[in-house]
Amino acid sequence: MSDERAPDRGPRVVILGGGFGGLACARRLVKEPVDVTLVDRRDYHQFTPLLYQVASALLTAPDIAFPLRRAFRAAANVHIRHARATAVDLDRGLLRTSGAGEIPFDYLVLAAGSENDYFGNPGLAAHTLGMKKLPEAQRLRNHLVACLERAVQIADQEERRRCLTFVVVGGGPTGVEFTGALVELLKLVLGREYRELSLDSARVVLIEGTDRLLPALPEGLGRYARKVLERRGVEVLTGHLVESATAEGVVLAGGQGIASRTVVWSAGIRATELDGLEGVERTRAGRLLTDERLRLPGYPRVYAVGDLAALRVDGAELPMLAPVAMQEGRYAARSILAEVKGSGPPPPFRYRDRGVMAVIGRNAAVAAVGRLRFTGALGWLIWLVVHLYYLIGFRNRVVVLLNWGWNYVRKDRPIRMITHVDPDPLADDLTAWLPAGERIES
Repeated sequence: MSDERAPDRGPRVVILGGGFGGLACARRLVKEPVDVTLVDRRDYHQFTPLLYQVASALLTAPDIAFPLRRAFRAAANVHIRHARATAVDLDRGLLRTSGAGEIPFDYLVLAAGSENDYFGNPGLAAHTLGMKKLPEAQRLRNHLVACLERAVQIADQEERRRCLTFVVVGGGPTGVEFTGALVELLKLVLGREYRELSLDSARVVLIEGTDRLLPALPEGLGRYARKVLERRGVEVLTGHLVESATAEGVVLAGGQGIASRTVVWSAGIRATELDGLEGVERTRAGRLLTDERLRLPGYPRVYAVGDLAALRVDGAELPMLAPVAMQEGRYAARSILAEVKGSGPPPPFRYRDRGVMAVIGRNAAVAAVGRLRFTGALGWLIWLVVHLYYLIGFRNRVVVLLNWGWNYVRKDRPIRMITHVDPDPLADDLTAWLPAGERIES
């Protein structure tokens, strides 16, 4: 068991997860009378809303990632542990990890986030490409470029069509944003850099199980998104479910098949699983049910925030969005400090909805802010400003803005390369507990 706490550092607060919720919680506790340990399976924070831009060759991994140790290098009371959590012992106050042993806590904030949900279908997990992690986004970028290279070199017309058919499953913000970015990438390179391939030879299909795109946004914004995508050449199929996927393509419920070498999965996510929480009631998506103060029932010093937490407001769960996670993370920190300082508990958590938005492509986005609705270039500008504001790190903001500006003016995406990293014994040994495909390549 590891316990490096000095006697005068105050209660031990362990935060599991360096995503939006965990990071917001840790930042709020900086220089406070508590000893904070932030545990994450990665040594960086990733800006998830821009993963699709890494996948579509507009940004690189370092542009949207920030080292956790750099974020807290001036915080003497915050310690970073690069490790994977394996189990929680709520009764003994221990977090068990692979990489950092057992970490004791007085307060625990569970912010482990979410993962792709394939609804129990192993074929979907095996034959689709996700975008929940940076390595997945890099793998998708490599795959897209490889498909174009193969299409140029192969003589078999049927295989060429499969390589140039791109299927995106899921019409939420991630699916819509990636589809729009993919179409722009294809328009940029087909017929120009890949002179043997015409733009007409490519096919992009977006599949959504409900009857409209962007079901979490007002209906009019979903209609606008569909209109823009179809105008840009995307086939939009709503009210269709994917039944199975293979290396050859997908089959929809009802039997319709689409031959493709690229099936991108953005149709569902579920809370990350963690041993030791079997007695806590969960929702269908695996989220932990909490009380109105984000605490696990029966454990007043254990909080759940972000995608892992299922707080119901007016009968509905709060959405799995970054703004929700950040507000919940800060609330958990305030609650812990109130108890530590003896100032009394804060009022129950209330989410302040500052809007939902999605970008469809150049000069086209949708945003719902309260009763206001924005589309087109104005929505696009609002989307740009909001995402730059929440991106962590001044350098990252500058680089991303420059890349966006370069792409807008020059219509150029320079990250169109297939990259791989050679094995490194020391790094491989340090991260041996990571699942395959978790390492950033470039």
